[in-house]
Amino acid sequence: MDKPILYIAGKVSGLPDLNKPKFEAATRELRARGFYVKNPHEVCHGRKPDDWIGCMRECIKVLMDCDVVILLDDYKDSIGATLEFTIASALQIRCVLYEAFINELNSKIEK
Repeated sequence: MDKPILYIAGKVSGLPDLNKPKFEAATRELRARGFYVKNPHEVCHGRKPDDWIGCMRECIKVLMDCDVVILLDDYKDSIGATLEFTIASALQIRCVLYEAFINELNSKIEK
């Protein structure tokens, strides 16, 4: 079975550098483990930072082709990330906290 396509959801707006370092670190870790990862910063690359609606529309389109939503620990503080979580949950796309997903992967390696 192919590895699932992952989408990262977390707080962007109102944070320094739009929280890119946290998204990039998670993306790097997951790609290093062989996953295909959709990062909202990459999806919205080239858009104006204040184009929240346009970016959310793009991200939701991308989310529809993903198998798992990886939730960063700050996702509950974000209107956009909670919207992504709500849509994914309603459409039975698995949602899991980043740390729990990494722990899951590590436990499979240990077995």
